[in-house]
Amino acid sequence: MSDVATYETRRGEIETYFDRTASDAWKKLTSDAPLGRIRASVRAGRDAMRGFLAGTLPSDLAGARVLDAGCGTGALSILLAKRGAEVVAVDLSPTLVSHARELASAAGVGAAIRFVSGDMLSDGLGHFDHVVLMDSLIHYEPDDAAAALARLAARTSGSIAFTLAPKTPLLALMHRAGRLFPRSDRAPSIVPVETGRFARRLATDPAFAGWRPGAEQRVSSGFYKSHGMELVRS
Repeated sequence: MSDVATYETRRGEIETYFDRTASDAWKKLTSDAPLGRIRASVRAGRDAMRGFLAGTLPSDLAGARVLDAGCGTGALSILLAKRGAEVVAVDLSPTLVSHARELASAAGVGAAIRFVSGDMLSDGLGHFDHVVLMDSLIHYEPDDAAAALARLAARTSGSIAFTLAPKTPLLALMHRAGRLFPRSDRAPSIVPVETGRFARRLATDPAFAGWRPGAEQRVSSGFYKSHGMELVRS
């Protein structure tokens, strides 16, 4: 199966999950609502990783065009808009995009964010100074994740910050067991990646000529395991 077919098949599964199966659960996870111990650990981990991704960008983003690829409920988009960025926030789930739009309006930055329901790789979204992908690649095989980053790199002039699910013994076990979330709202399987091997792959890929590795950070918070990486235009 080709990279495109694999990406598109997985994309459909993700859209179904986030828009029809678990949108309410993810709205709660990304809010201030009380959570049980497991989901509270996921929220804390996501907060830490969001801070890392935001920290890879300049503190003053006035005049910068930023793509939040896989924006979910828009927390990162809102944060970057408050720092002056012109944000394009895209997600497969119309339900989550609608919710994110409401939150951005309530935060006073609705006018600074263009919300789009669709494919984060669409050429129609235009060119960007920076791209951020928080947990937007974790359901894809490494080949598809690298291909997605290559497509974005072709339209990005500054930096790309993204996360992968690191291949740890615990995550590998959960991946095999398929029990990262309760059965009632289980996400499409997360694909653990050997981050060092993935970085070496990007370094030798002609699509990333002119790019260099930047900051990295591993976040481990209960059931949330994530590895943040940055690519920077040389």
